[in-house]
Amino acid sequence: MRKKVMAANWKMYKTPDQSRDFFRDFLPLVAGHTRDEIVVCPSFLNIPAALDAAKGSNVAIGAQNVHWKEEGAFTGETSVGQLLAWGVNNVIIGHSERRQYFGETDDTVNLRLKTALEAGFTPICCVGEVLEEREAGMTDDILRRQCVRAFHAISAKKAAKLVVAYEPVWAIGTGKTATPEIAAEAHAVIRKEATEIFGEDFANQLRILYGGSVKPDNVSSLMAQEEIDGALVGGASLDPKSFTAIVKY
Repeated sequence: MRKKVMAANWKMYKTPDQSRDFFRDFLPLVAGHTRDEIVVCPSFLNIPAALDAAKGSNVAIGAQNVHWKEEGAFTGETSVGQLLAWGVNNVIIGHSERRQYFGETDDTVNLRLKTALEAGFTPICCVGEVLEEREAGMTDDILRRQCVRAFHAISAKKAAKLVVAYEPVWAIGTGKTATPEIAAEAHAVIRKEATEIFGEDFANQLRILYGGSVKPDNVSSLMAQEEIDGALVGGASLDPKSFTAIVKY
C-alpha cells in the first residue's frame, strides 16, 4: 500500500501571524494522525513562522518552488541550500500557475526537479492539461510529454523520493472537479509513463496526488480510487477545519 500524501498549497495567502494561527487550530485536530503524510506549503516569507509553529508535530513544511542553481544572480528565486538551512525539504515543482503566469516550461521543471532530488528533497512535481487540450482529446499526450520531459535524465535511484501531482488545470480554482474516474484514468497514464521511464517496481511505489478543487465533500470519492494516492489542496487548505476534514476523509 502506498502511503497517501495530503498536501496544502497556500499559494500567495496568509501573513506570518495568520500562519501561526492556522497551526494553533490545526495541529490539535490532526494530532496522532499517522495514516497519511501531511505537508503544508506556505509562501516563502511564511516558512519560518510555519516551521516554528509546526515544530515537533506530524506536519511537514514545504516550499512552493525552488531554483535549479546553487546560488547566483537570480532575483526573486530561492535555492535548495537556502531552504535546507531552514530545515525544509519538501517542495512543489511545476505548478500550473507557475507555468501559466511565470514562464515555467517542461524543461525548467526538469532542471528544478533534478536539483531538488540531488539535494534529497521530496518534490511534488505537477503535470496536467488545460481545458482546450482536454476538449481536443489531447490529455494523454500532454501528460506523457510532460512526464517524459520532466523526468529526462533522472534515474530511478535518484527519483526515489519523487511524488507526482495530477492537476487538471481546468479544475483549479474553478470549482470544477474531475470525476474520480477521470482523475483515475489520468493517474493510470502517468503511472504507465513512469513504468516506461523508471521501471515497474518504481511505478508501483510512485505516489500520484490529485489536485483540482479538492474539498471536504468530494475528497472521499477521489481517495476511494486505487490510483489516487493523496491530494494537493489549494483554497480548501487555508481553513484549519476544512483541511482537517480533507486529511481525515
